[in-house]
Amino acid sequence: MSVDYALDQYFNVTFSDDKTVAYLQMTKWDKDFNCSKEALEQFLRGHQIRYGLQHDTLGRIVSHSEEYQYSRAPIAIGTEPVHGENGRIELKVEIGEKEHLRPLETVDGKVDYKEISRLNNVKKGQLIAIRIPPKPGVPGTALTGEDIPCKPGKEAHFKIGKNVVVNPENTAMYAAIDGLLTKTEKEKINVFPVYEINGDVDYSIGNIDFVGTVVIRGNVLTGFRIKAAGDIRVTGFVEGAELEAEGSIDISGGIIGYNKGYVKAGQHVKSSFVQDGNVMAGADITVNQSIMHSNIRAGQNVVCNGTKGLIVGGTVQAGEKVIARTVGNTMSTATVIEVGVLPELRNEITELRVQQKQIVESMDKTDKALYLLNQLAAAGQLSPDKMALRVKLNATKKSNMAEQAEIKDRMLEIERTLEDTGRARVDIVKTIYGGSKIVIGRYTRFIKDPTQRVSFYYHEGDISMFPLV
Repeated sequence: MSVDYALDQYFNVTFSDDKTVAYLQMTKWDKDFNCSKEALEQFLRGHQIRYGLQHDTLGRIVSHSEEYQYSRAPIAIGTEPVHGENGRIELKVEIGEKEHLRPLETVDGKVDYKEISRLNNVKKGQLIAIRIPPKPGVPGTALTGEDIPCKPGKEAHFKIGKNVVVNPENTAMYAAIDGLLTKTEKEKINVFPVYEINGDVDYSIGNIDFVGTVVIRGNVLTGFRIKAAGDIRVTGFVEGAELEAEGSIDISGGIIGYNKGYVKAGQHVKSSFVQDGNVMAGADITVNQSIMHSNIRAGQNVVCNGTKGLIVGGTVQAGEKVIARTVGNTMSTATVIEVGVLPELRNEITELRVQQKQIVESMDKTDKALYLLNQLAAAGQLSPDKMALRVKLNATKKSNMAEQAEIKDRMLEIERTLEDTGRARVDIVKTIYGGSKIVIGRYTRFIKDPTQRVSFYYHEGDISMFPLV
């Protein structure tokens, strides 16, 4: 009888899931049991264990085997891999937040428009960012002596926008022109020149479509359009105009929209007030005074918490938070505050429901027509033109069913997003009045009586109201 076979009668060898630890347990023991350390090592090699043997433990098992009848002992330990670190892009020029890109507000609340160009200016050839390479990682060693692969760090890539260049080694990014350093959607880095208008945007100027940042030292009148690949700054008022920027939009005077046009930014929007306006932002919307009878949609937060800080009428939608001093009024004007899901998704699911209803109606008509045609076919009375119609209706039905399935899948995907309300909240710094409606994810709460200093958020299956901390 071989040594391995003999020891198989006494010991059981098991492994951890990742094969980096082997355990030995004695399954049979008698007082006459005797085994050398060398024989035990040979037995373990027969189980493909060639690395990481714990010799002290093996010696103890040989000399005190009775201790190992009821417990597993780790007798070989491999080396786990060390995974690599991802590469990264390190900025060498600070890209300031939106507060640093706006006119200087003095202590008494006035705006010094001479300071509007406090921007992230760079010179042609200036170093903007460097690429830090990833670290490769260190393989581990399995009990068999084989390498355990490690995950290498991922390469970082420059997100190249307009007017920037990368060196041939792909290790550094530089400004290609003198201009304004700006991040746009998907974190692209750009250098934009600035286009200034010293006056109103009216018939003497016309519409503007510019690759950089636009500064209007005046008002933007109803019916005109400004489109900018960078930011838009307006020192006066914006009427029923169309403003669209891939960066941020700052309107010092305020928005009087007349329910026409819109203000849309890839990043942030800031305005003194919004009246009868349509405002959309990929990130935050900040309004100092009031939002009245407007449609507001922010990917992250809506903040209306200045001296007045009033939201009344219309609908305010935010992906995460709404913070306001006052919501609604004593006349119970209907005011809707929605948080907890990207506004685009909430509006998309409304459109999908309309499409779904139209498809159901279309399928109903198709089914009725097919029923009549099938009846004619069964009676042998189907003419060639009706046969062609039958083929066409069957194709339409198949197409409608596929579209209906696609819509259902997308609605289900959005519904799951509506359930994720962990960070969603509405903070009322002063008062919320009756007539207001709070929507968080898929849940709704109607406000009946005036309530002061409260916070609304999802809690245990409903929208709960807690004192504002």
